[in-house]
Amino acid sequence: MRKEWIKKRANDKVRTQMYYAKKGIITEEIEYVAKKENLDPEFLRKEVARGRCIIPANINHTHLEPMAIGRVTKTKVNANIGASALASDIEEEVKKLKTAIKYGADTVMDLSAGAKNMDEIREAIIKASPVPIGTVPMYQIIDEIGDVEKLTYDDILRVLEKQAKQGVSYFTIHAGLLLRHMPEIAKRKMGIVSRGGSLTASWMLKHHKENPFYTIFDDILEICREYDVSLSLGDSLRPGCLYDASDKAQLEELKVLGELTLRAWDKDVQVMIEGPGHVPINEIERNVKLEQIYCHEAPFYVLGPLVLDIGAGYDHIGSAIGAAMAAWQGVSMLCYVTPKEHLGLPNEEDVREGMMAYKIAAHAADIARKIPGVRRVDDEMSDARYHFDWKRQFELALDPERAKEYHDETLPQEVFKEAEFCSMCGPKFCSYKVTQESLENFDWEEFKKEAAKKMEKESV
Repeated sequence: MRKEWIKKRANDKVRTQMYYAKKGIITEEIEYVAKKENLDPEFLRKEVARGRCIIPANINHTHLEPMAIGRVTKTKVNANIGASALASDIEEEVKKLKTAIKYGADTVMDLSAGAKNMDEIREAIIKASPVPIGTVPMYQIIDEIGDVEKLTYDDILRVLEKQAKQGVSYFTIHAGLLLRHMPEIAKRKMGIVSRGGSLTASWMLKHHKENPFYTIFDDILEICREYDVSLSLGDSLRPGCLYDASDKAQLEELKVLGELTLRAWDKDVQVMIEGPGHVPINEIERNVKLEQIYCHEAPFYVLGPLVLDIGAGYDHIGSAIGAAMAAWQGVSMLCYVTPKEHLGLPNEEDVREGMMAYKIAAHAADIARKIPGVRRVDDEMSDARYHFDWKRQFELALDPERAKEYHDETLPQEVFKEAEFCSMCGPKFCSYKVTQESLENFDWEEFKKEAAKKMEKESV
């Protein structure tokens, strides 16, 4: 389907979604997304043209099913996967991808670092994925050159173009960290916790030169413009602990990301802004509002945020609390956190746990935002529960397999179809059952008459 759309535009000088939107053209991708999101296509076109919404869709990812990230759409969830020097199996990464998509990932980032076969892994992931794939190119750049000191501008551009040709739909680049920010880092408890940011800062300090991604930003934009790669402007100085949250280093970098956003829009390149990190609950709203001001309402994409630092092994829960609040305040995409955060490389089951925590957070936020039609499924679930329709309950659940698995632990398959109770209360104490039986033959007309008499008597 999309292959034909792209083929029709083969001779166009510029083929980014933002370019067409600015020209007043509703692309097939915009039409497709508008239908999926229950939006007016012209309204969505204006949002893309303005930069408040992005459709990450590399022209070489021809089997991609278009999606959008923005405040007018439902909250999206990204899943991170990726091989390392200790685990670099293509089959395992494709399994993680499929698990993430099965449980609702809207985009997937390949964060492979140190693996020997990074190109082959990425190629397999893109080939198997109907959702946009993002990367942090710095990981492969350093892997190929071996030492950050040897990094050149040509190395950056070479790897970015290679990944763009493969079909990567968005790059995270850490271009907002500048030399003038360095003194602020020394005041922190945890310095720089971003891998890409720390590598970039290391090069800057060793060579006493400005951030290379900032220096050659216009050249990077040319590559993004050619293949319609969106930029996810990375927050090198995101807080890695509550102590560092909302400090001067973080906010000064955010202002630079706002400047880079305008430069990207001038070249018709789509942009989203990456955000923190670790943030106390009471500072989340302010962080979202500052991003909207400094970055001109470009979509905000946050990791968590984690609202505490002591949840090791349960960080998917601690961060989902912050994620729900952030999305309610206006964040457009949430990057999931798995139970392995801070502890190790996630496996397939960790991906499932992280995805479900974040689909819950995203859905809760969309209900609070009153996105049309979002709460319908919750109301249907209420009906199914009250009427003991177990099959329908499993169908409506975010994770049908887990819901059925827990139910069947005590009420096996042959029982659940007829059982008008669950194992928590049993048939005698089931509130639904008690209520239904109480109301079954209740005379409401007689009740209203008696109530009216009592009220009349009391008033006299």
